[in-house]
Amino acid sequence: MFVLSKLIWIFFQPLSLAFLFGLIGLIAATLRRRRLGLVSAGISVAILFVSLYTSLGSVLIEQLEDRFPRPAADPTALTCMIVLGGGFATEVTTGRGGYDLNAAGDRFVEALRLANKYPQSRIVISGGDGTIAGNLEGDALIAERMFLSFGIDKKRLFEDRTSRTTYENAVNTKPILADNGLGDCLLITSGFHMPRAMGIFRKLDIPVTPWPVDYRSGGHETLGLDLTQPSLNTELLGIALREWIGLVGYYATGRTAALYPGP
Repeated sequence: MFVLSKLIWIFFQPLSLAFLFGLIGLIAATLRRRRLGLVSAGISVAILFVSLYTSLGSVLIEQLEDRFPRPAADPTALTCMIVLGGGFATEVTTGRGGYDLNAAGDRFVEALRLANKYPQSRIVISGGDGTIAGNLEGDALIAERMFLSFGIDKKRLFEDRTSRTTYENAVNTKPILADNGLGDCLLITSGFHMPRAMGIFRKLDIPVTPWPVDYRSGGHETLGLDLTQPSLNTELLGIALREWIGLVGYYATGRTAALYPGP
């Protein structure tokens, strides 16, 4: 299932689809299938235009981010938090060490902030190597390096170093919580990822409080042309589509009880 999901996404992300339809169009033109070639080329251009020059990605990702609003204030007390992996540039850290953050690094910055504010809290870090090759450091290992360098006591850390997917995050976290008497933790992950994560944790009867971070939209997005940031538009659309596809796939396979989990 893990490898299949990776392969599906390789071929179904917007730029890959645009390339595939463009390739089909080129082959059709070579074979003198003019109508098929024109249709395929048109679809390819349409996908590229929507991906590069519209705000569709921002609109879709904002819907995901707004699904679980973040509480207006920090909790009065905090016993534990669960941080889902995905916030480190693992290709860089594997080769160079350290703890280089990627665009989702706010997950670990926020966890560090809360860990310092609530010194009695425990931190469960869930994240292994999510690549097909499986030859990179996982986020749990890198996070330990980061937290220790900022003075967090190792005794406060509980690590799941094997998870490759959000479902595995939840499955592997559950016994860690039970074995250490931890419950009602904050669940820290990106806002766009929170609906899928909450759906899985609920399905497995793991009570958590959503604590979304790493927002990618401004909170007031509208659909329209956006010629100013084509690379960012494409990135946001890819992230949003991956989550929406994940929501459908997890619901279809019974890993969540709701198609679009909400508060």
